[in-house]
Amino acid sequence: MTLPLTDFIDRAQRLFVLTGAGCSTASGIPDYRDTDGQWKRTPPVTYQAFMGEAATRQRYWARSLLGWPRFGLARPNGTHQALAALENSGKLQVLLTQNVDGLHQRAGSRNVIDLHGRLDLVRCMGCERRSGREDFQQRLLDANPGWDALEAGIAPDGDADLETDFSSFVVPGCPYCGGLLKPDVVFFGENVPRERVEAVHGHLQQADAVLVVGSSLMVYSGFRFVQAAARAGLPVAALNRGRTRADDLLQFKDERDCAEALAGFATRPRETAIHPDG
Repeated sequence: MTLPLTDFIDRAQRLFVLTGAGCSTASGIPDYRDTDGQWKRTPPVTYQAFMGEAATRQRYWARSLLGWPRFGLARPNGTHQALAALENSGKLQVLLTQNVDGLHQRAGSRNVIDLHGRLDLVRCMGCERRSGREDFQQRLLDANPGWDALEAGIAPDGDADLETDFSSFVVPGCPYCGGLLKPDVVFFGENVPRERVEAVHGHLQQADAVLVVGSSLMVYSGFRFVQAAARAGLPVAALNRGRTRADDLLQFKDERDCAEALAGFATRPRETAIHPDG
């Protein structure tokens, strides 16, 4: 008997995939929420606090100095590889990810929209220049000798569990204009750039089905696209463990492990994936 997920993907010709943190947990990147969609830990820093408080920036970058090396070493897992194979087969219209880890691209996906940006880039809030996070890591280390020796637990999105006195931590400014530096990601309380939202809606209008993979959709910035799909009459399904914000909009939900559920698509011959009906 054909499983609902397999049938759903096979029927689609222009599949819109939206992914979340559940795609990357097997790569060693923790997620924020439990199976009921509730916070497992203190919510992440807000845009307003980061921009308005020097102490918040010191705390953020000190913890990031410790968390970045492990985050940067994360590698794609079976979920990322299966979704890249689906794109290679011509099945995907677009892959919209709420993750900031770049693992879909590392797995070979090309038509990816990073809804919330990328953590491997640093943005100057003054002159708008972008630079690599690896380069900034060295600047942090040079300005704060000894901090990298502190013990800290791993946390989501390159953060680390560290509580100490951060008042002596030095946060370098932009090397070009001296401006305030921020990860090139959308923080809580910050808007997704309008042109990015418009691009997503453009892809959604061309899609014939929507599949949510590894997301509870509790963040509105992603949930709104599922709402739009449902209003347009597109079939929507989810591959996710536990409750999602869109449960009442779903055609069905598959609660298996993401990589396990998608494993068959990673190894399927190209011709079969392009022509599911024969």
